[in-house]
Order: sequence, then structure tokens, then C-alpha cells
Amino acid sequence: MRNVLKISLVVLSALSLASCSRSTSGKSTLTGLPFNNAKYGNYIRGNETAGQEIPLGMVAIEGGSFTMGQVQDDVMFDWNTTPKKMHIRSFYMDETEVTNSEYFLYVQNTKDVFPPSEEKYKHIYNSVLPDTLVWRKSLGNTDILSENYLRHPAYSDYPVVGVSWLQANQYCKWRTNAVNLKKLIDKGYIKNIFENDSIRNFFDTDVFLADSDNLFDGDTTVYKRGIRTGGSAKGGRDSFQGRKITQADGVLSQKYRLPTEAEWEFAAKANIENREYNNIRGRKKYAWDSKYSRETSKRYKGDQMANFKQGKGNYSGLSGWSSDGSDIPIKVKSYPPNAFGLYDMSGNVAEWVSDVYRPIIDNEANDFNYFRGNIFTKKMIDKDGKVVIVNSNSSAEVEYDTLPNGIITPKELPGSIKYIPITKDDATLRRNFSVSDNTDIGDGDLNSSRFYEDEQDQFGSKPSMYNSPRNPTKEIDPETGREILVNDDQKRTTLISNRTRVYKGGAWSDREYWLDPAQRRYLPEYMATNFIGFRCVTDKVGPMSSSKNKKARNSAR
Repeated sequence: MRNVLKISLVVLSALSLASCSRSTSGKSTLTGLPFNNAKYGNYIRGNETAGQEIPLGMVAIEGGSFTMGQVQDDVMFDWNTTPKKMHIRSFYMDETEVTNSEYFLYVQNTKDVFPPSEEKYKHIYNSVLPDTLVWRKSLGNTDILSENYLRHPAYSDYPVVGVSWLQANQYCKWRTNAVNLKKLIDKGYIKNIFENDSIRNFFDTDVFLADSDNLFDGDTTVYKRGIRTGGSAKGGRDSFQGRKITQADGVLSQKYRLPTEAEWEFAAKANIENREYNNIRGRKKYAWDSKYSRETSKRYKGDQMANFKQGKGNYSGLSGWSSDGSDIPIKVKSYPPNAFGLYDMSGNVAEWVSDVYRPIIDNEANDFNYFRGNIFTKKMIDKDGKVVIVNSNSSAEVEYDTLPNGIITPKELPGSIKYIPITKDDATLRRNFSVSDNTDIGDGDLNSSRFYEDEQDQFGSKPSMYNSPRNPTKEIDPETGREILVNDDQKRTTLISNRTRVYKGGAWSDREYWLDPAQRRYLPEYMATNFIGFRCVTDKVGPMSSSKNKKARNSAR
């Protein structure tokens, strides 16, 4: 009888709480004003559980503190991986590198949205194509890879390579828009524009939120319905219902991006498997919890745990006894995942991360979600107070930029919002930042000091910290009259610049030393190789950990 009374009391309490929750979730608990109600101002409060599902193809990485930096001896003597303590916020990360088939989807969609047959778009499609010639060798028979690795179905699930940092970054932006477009179609907010040949299926999340009438060639009939509101008048059957979606509704996904170096290393090391209470037992040499690169289990004993170069002229082992299974990048998920559920964080291909390279990571300056490369911008607003859309006039020419290696790429995609650097007025009396471009902050040169005289945030006329090659300049050939690129012919002492990006992880062509997640190398952001790929991350909003983990901790107290 006593147990029955206890159960009844618990049930009544739960019902009471649920009733209370239902009665207050739609209005302000401090003022009583209802949210999302047209009769009371239509003030917004989104569903706090919206957008919290794990994104497709990703795993949840619960943040925390870890020791960033190397475990092994510094045999390269570059002193750029000295250990330091860092804290990382929770995020979601692709469980594998982006594959050929996934990147090729991006290529096909770009060709569909910006057909190269149109003169003004002719360089956009070419700018997203991977460099398949990275497979060529002066003394090697590898043309079959140049011709087949990207498009042949046999390599569909292999990691894409030949992609520069700039291209990987653009893929992340496209993926954000593709995911959000699919969400809006699935939830019935807009029509399936892929079924309508008369509308160019370009979609930009920022434009959708800022000025959605600029999308879909101005055809507002594409929008089927918005967020339902209480007390709103009902229109006709085909009229737009509710109000337009905002960021506050939590309907749209967070932006996809490249991981920071600290995030990538934290995810690769996956110290959760060698955690004991609130301490870490030892430090991991690889993405798996072992000091050896070979499998120790009885069934697979002797097999390599990753795809890497085992010695001079030895990329996979003996025929009939292939200990890693591949002499080039291999199909993703060919090896066991690490403790976070991430594949190939050691081996297969190295991966781009978002950071600008510097020899030192300064956790004295910042030990919380460290990242070097912030350029703070804002939306450009016209004289009418509206955001400026790139090439909103259909007859306007697309602005292109020529990279140092001669590749022509658009400065901004037509139809996207134009962003400009913040000004000194925007940063006045701030304690956390003072300029727009924080790439070289703390370098020790005049550009990164507080003693400057120019009106702009950039100091191109003053000497920089690193004597790296300058970008080629455009000049007119006096003999032909044609515009040519002239390379920098001055003596330079380093390749480190504000356009040099970090890549992490060992690759199929690397020796075992580089499998250590702490190792870091760099390459100019416009260059591509046959051993560097990438994967995306997106930020986790709300609590650090899932409710399941919270319950486990609470029950243990």
C-alpha cells in the first residue's frame, strides 16, 4: 500500500510539472506576455530542442580539457608541438573524411546552379574541381589515378584529394546551404525547387534569413508556409501562412566549417577511453589506445591499424600478406574507429584544419577553444538599410580573383550576401578585439601592436613578421600587350604567411612518425596534394553533454 501511495505521488507530481510546463512554455514567465502570438506582438521564442539532432554523417564530440602537443621525441627539431593545456567546446564532426562521391555531388550541383556555358559563370565550375593532376609523378606510371580517382565508381567511397584549403572551405559553406534547403523542403516551409526547371536552385542560408525575397529569382510563391502563430488571420489556401523563419526558431542547422587545429587534435586523441575518474592515464601516441601501429588481437594480429608508408618502397606490405590493405588512400571505414567513433584520424589522408600556421600555439594568450585566423566581418548595408546581395543585378559581371598558382576563383558567389571587414568604430573600447583581421595578432611586428597610424585595419605598407613570398602581380607584357603574372623574385627566408594553413594527421604516403595526432605541418591555402583531404565540423549549441550523460552523473552522486 505504501509503494502504491509513493507511485501515485510521483505520477501526480510529474503530471503537475508537465501541466505547469505546458501552461508556461508559450509565454514569458516574467511578464506573462505570450510568445509567437500575432495578437501580442508576435515576439519570438523558438523550441529549445529544435536543431539538436546529430547531423547526418557526424558524431558528437563532448568537449573538455586536454593536453595539446606531442608525446614522442621531437626528431624534426622544429619545436612547434610543445605540450600545452587547452579546453575545447563540444561539437559535431564527420565520422569519415569527405569522400569522392560526396564532393562530386557538390561539383555537380555547382555546375547546375552556375552553368559554365554562361559566360559570366564560366570560372565558377572550374574553381571547385579537384586538381586530379596531383597524382602525376615525373618518374612514375600513375596517370590511371589522374583519370579515375575522382569519378570512377570504384573510388566513390575513397577520401577526396587534390582539394586546396580554399576549396574545402567553400565546400563547407555549400554543405550548410544544401542541408538547410533540404530541411526547409522536408518540413514543408518551401516547395521542392528541384522539381521546377524554371527556377535556379541556388540557396543561401544567410540570404534566406536576411532577405528571402532575393532568392529563387524573386518568386515568393516558392514559400509554402512559415512558423505557425497564435491569433493570426488565415489567408487563402495558396497564401503564405504564419511568419517568416528566423535564426531564433532553431529550425536551421548551424554552419558547417573546417575544424580548428585544437578541435581536430582533441577529437583524434579521444582521451575518453583512457580517462579514470577526473584524470587521464598516460598520453596517447596514436588515435587508438596503444603504443604500437599493429593490431594485437589474436584474429587480426600483425595487421596495421592505419594506412601509411611502412618503409622505403613499402606502401602496403608483401603481396599475399598485405598488412594495411592499400598502397594509396583506401575506402573510408576500412579500419576501426577511435573512441569517439571517428575513422582514419591516423593515416589514410592528412586533413586540412582552419588555422593559419604559426610555430607557437600560445595558451597564455588564450586557452579556451584556441583558433588563429579570425577575420571579423559584418554584412554590407546599402543606403536604404538593406543588405547588399552580390550581383543582384542579373547583368552584372562576376568578380574573380587569380590565385598565385593561376587558378581563377570568384571573390564571392553571385546571390550571396556581401561581407566587409569591421571598422575601428565597431571595435571602439572593446577589450576582446580591436581590429578586423586577427591573423597575425601577437606576431611581434608593428602590424600586430597597438601602435599604428593608418586609418585601415590592414598594414600592407609596413614590414611583416615573416619574410614570405609575395603574391604575383599583374603586369602588361610590353611585347604582346597581354596581362601576365609576374612572380616575386626577392630573396625570402620562410614559407610562413597569413595564407599558410595547418594540416594534421599522417597520410598513406607518410611514415609512422606522422600518425601522431599532435604533429602539425603547413601548406599555402591555394595548393593541393594527393595526400591531403578534409572533414567538416559544426558547433553544438546548448549544453556541453547529452541528457543521458547528465542523468548518469546525477545518479552517481
